[in-house]
Amino acid sequence: MGRVLENLEPQAVFSFFEDMTQIPRCSGSEKAISDYLVNFAKKRNLEVIQDKALNVIIKKPGTKGYENAPVVILQGHMDMVCEKNKNTNHDFSTEPLKLRVENDMVMATGTTLGADNGIAVAYALAILDSDEISHPPLEVLITTEEETGMGGANSLDPNNLKGKILINIDSEEEGTLLVSCAGGIRNTLSIPIEWNACPDDFLAYDLRVRGLKGGHSGMEINKERGNSNIILGRILKGISANNDIYISQVSGGAKMNAIPRESDAVLLVNRQDKAKLEKEIEKWNRIIGNELKTADSDVRIELELLNSKHEKVFSKETMKKVLAALVLIPNGVQTMSVEIEGLVQSSTNLGVLTTTEKEVLLECAIRSSVKTLKLDIVKKMEALADLIGAKSTSESDYPAWEYRKDSYIRDIFVDSYKKMYGKEPIITAIHAGLECGLFDEKLDNVDMISLGPNMFDVHTPNERVSISSTNRVWEYLLEVIKSIK
Repeated sequence: MGRVLENLEPQAVFSFFEDMTQIPRCSGSEKAISDYLVNFAKKRNLEVIQDKALNVIIKKPGTKGYENAPVVILQGHMDMVCEKNKNTNHDFSTEPLKLRVENDMVMATGTTLGADNGIAVAYALAILDSDEISHPPLEVLITTEEETGMGGANSLDPNNLKGKILINIDSEEEGTLLVSCAGGIRNTLSIPIEWNACPDDFLAYDLRVRGLKGGHSGMEINKERGNSNIILGRILKGISANNDIYISQVSGGAKMNAIPRESDAVLLVNRQDKAKLEKEIEKWNRIIGNELKTADSDVRIELELLNSKHEKVFSKETMKKVLAALVLIPNGVQTMSVEIEGLVQSSTNLGVLTTTEKEVLLECAIRSSVKTLKLDIVKKMEALADLIGAKSTSESDYPAWEYRKDSYIRDIFVDSYKKMYGKEPIITAIHAGLECGLFDEKLDNVDMISLGPNMFDVHTPNERVSISSTNRVWEYLLEVIKSIK
């Protein structure tokens, strides 16, 4: 079978990217892709370091005339968010992605594409592989577990790097250069379950929230898209107010840093209330459909009668606590920046809802460019936990990347953009976690900037990357590194 991307420009970039789509690289399972990068370096006699966290650093001397230029770190991450549609049969641990090209877009069928951040790695490999590109001494840093808490960046030994200029290639909008980012923390609310026997003469239903767009919980949190976990809780709370119901399971979302698109609940209702429940669902379809008619026009609430027998359900007290958590938990935009127009300052995302044998888990990604606001949201989670007799735990705390007033690399990027396009790029901050925050702490006085080509709906099965934008950003990146002497 032929390669899908072989005729796309830049050929070297898309060739390496297609190679990567054939290798398993979900966050936390990066051994194969990390070894691929090591072998790439060894075949080209380049210095390579693979650390215990499977981060890979590949070093290449400057080309002729650039031997004494400042060392530049090109940085991206090798892992990807692995999400698929409910009806897609795909094993990310063994199967390659099914690529396709539609007009100007590269996509994967039924799954995430991994252009976030495979394109960054492909850019770096194409530069390392070339004997014709002029560049300063390079240190290519490819990290692991970025999508699940920046584990690789956290484990990085700064002594392995000499560069004081870092170009992060993990942005998603061409012509926009990022110079600051939010910090974040992950919070889990654990509600213990008290189980009761399933009552007689009750019908079991699968209540489903479907049709939402989802998206990146930082980049797209301001688009007011529906969160399926929040919608599910709201509907269940509404139904419980007018019906004698029981719940045996709630679930939704796959990744804490992705706005959940699909959620499910198994609920039981008295047989005689069957018609009443169906009318309730019709009502909620109208309510949610009207509220999200612009932001998420395809949302739908489904109800399916189940044939399987359920032997146990949440106690009424457990159900009360779970529904209280789902309707009270902070979610979405919390504060907006006054200094930077349109920038979300702090937010939360209830990304994953899970029922285990012992507890219901609500997993949230909290983001803020102001540390104290981040901690304030954590305190709200803890207060909610105290209120309902749950447990709140936080982990994977990572810092913000603060704006640098004077920046040599930013000046180079601006001058190169003006030279190529006759106008200045957009300089802004982002409400998402970039590894730059950790590098700002670990690498003494490093001068950083972030860029990338146009990508859309990252962290969802609709993820796609623009071919023409990938080419333009490639040419821009080459112009920049050629200018660093």
